[in-house]
Amino acid sequence: MHQNKGKSIADCLADRTDYAKNPDKTNDGELLSSYQCDPRTVQAEFMLSKRQYDDITGRKQASNVIAYQIRQAFKPEEISPELANKIGYELGMSFTKGNHAFIVATHIDKAHIHNHIIFNSTTLDCEKKFRDFLGSGRAIAKISDRICLENNLSIIEKPKRSKGHYGKWLGDNKPLSHSDKLRQTIDEVLAKKPTTFDEFLQLMQGAGYEIKSGKHYAFKGAEQKKFIRLRSLGEGYSEDEIKAIIEGKAPQREVKKSSAKQPKRQEKSINLLVDIQAKLQQGKSKGYEQWAKIFNLKQMAQTVNFLQEHKLLAYSDLEGKAKKCTATFDELNTQIKTSEKRMAEIQVLKKHIINYAKTREVYTDYRKAGYSQKFYEEHRAELTLHKAAKAAFDELSMKKLPTVKTLQAEYTDLLSEKKKAYGQYHAAKKEMQDILTAKANIDRLLGLEQEQKEKEKSQEQR
Repeated sequence: MHQNKGKSIADCLADRTDYAKNPDKTNDGELLSSYQCDPRTVQAEFMLSKRQYDDITGRKQASNVIAYQIRQAFKPEEISPELANKIGYELGMSFTKGNHAFIVATHIDKAHIHNHIIFNSTTLDCEKKFRDFLGSGRAIAKISDRICLENNLSIIEKPKRSKGHYGKWLGDNKPLSHSDKLRQTIDEVLAKKPTTFDEFLQLMQGAGYEIKSGKHYAFKGAEQKKFIRLRSLGEGYSEDEIKAIIEGKAPQREVKKSSAKQPKRQEKSINLLVDIQAKLQQGKSKGYEQWAKIFNLKQMAQTVNFLQEHKLLAYSDLEGKAKKCTATFDELNTQIKTSEKRMAEIQVLKKHIINYAKTREVYTDYRKAGYSQKFYEEHRAELTLHKAAKAAFDELSMKKLPTVKTLQAEYTDLLSEKKKAYGQYHAAKKEMQDILTAKANIDRLLGLEQEQKEKEKSQEQR
C-alpha cells in the first residue's frame, strides 16, 4: 500500500483501513480482529510507530510503501464468517511472525467470504521495515493452504504460476471470449458439411446467432451486445475462406475441444445416506431416484467397511464411541476457545499498557497547555492512543494493572496449551465426523432416525 501523491501518510492509511473496516461489509464491525493494535485506532498506532522509527533510526522513509495487504478468499458457502476471520488472523500471525501489528477484516458483502489483512510496514520495535521478497506470494499461499487444509476447506491444488497477465495465468480455464465462441460455432457448423453458404447461414441461425448482411457479414450471439464481423475473426474465417471450405477448395478445420480439466471433488470417506422419499416429495425425478439408490448402496458398503475396520459392529459399541468422540471434541474445542479469548484480551491489554506509557508525557504536556487545540492537532495520534488506553482501563475496573512481563508469561503458557490442544483437535474432529456419519447411516437403516423424530415430535406436543 503506497502513499498517494498529494496526500499525507495518515490520510492514506485512513482510506485503506476505513475501507477494510466498513461496517456494511464486516457485520457492523463484528468481523474485525487485530494483533498489537486496536481496530478503532489502527491508523494512529501505525503512524506513531513510523514516527518512532524515524526517532530511533534517524532514517526517513525512503519508499512510499506505508503498509501491506493480504487478500484471502474462500469457496462460497463453505466457511462461516467467524472461522474465516480466525483463519485470517492465523495467516497474519504466521506470515509476519508476530513482528508487525495487523488487522483482519472479514467481508461478507460478496458471494465469497474474504479477508483483508493489513499489516504495518514498520516492525513492533520500530527499528526495521518489512522488506518484500521474491516468492512472498508463494509463501503466503503455502501458509494459507496449510491452515485451510487443517480446517477441511478447499484449496487450489495445482495453481499455475506465470509472470504473464491474468488471462495467460488462467490458461485453458480462461472463459471463452465472444469471438472465440463464434469461431468455435463456425467450426462446428462447417463440420456438418453444409452444401451452400446460405445453408451455412441457416445453421448459424439455428445455433442462436443473429446475422447481419451487407458489405460484410456479421454475427451476434444471445450474450453479445454488438455484432462481430467475419473479417475480424482472423485467418480462415472470412466469407471467401468459409465458402472455399464449403466448396471443398480448402481443408475442413478440426473442431477444437476444451482441454480444461474439472477440479477433483473432495469427498469424505463416508457420506450420509440420501433421504430418497423426502427428495421425491420435493419434486425430484425418477432418474434422481435411481441415482440416489445406487449412491446409498455405495455409502452403506463404505459404512460397513468402516465399522468393521474400527471393530464397532455392535450398536452399543458404536453409540458409546459416538458419545465419547463428541465429548472429546467438545472439550478440546472449549479449551481452545477459552485460551484464544484470554490471549486476545491479553494482547489488547498489553498494547494499551504500552501505549499509555508511551503517551503519558504527551498527555501531561497537553494538560499543562490548557488542553490547547493547537497542541492536540500536533499530537493527535499520541493523544488518541492515550485516551483509548484510559477508556480501556476504566472499562476493566482493575485496581492495579498487571505488568507487561506478567501478561507475556501468561500469553506464552496459553499459546503452548493451545498448540498442544490443536495437535489433537483436528484428529478428534475427523474421528467424530466419521463416527457420527456412520451412526446416522445405521440409524436410518434400522429406522431409528424416524423413531427418534416421532418421539421428539410427541414431546413437543405435550
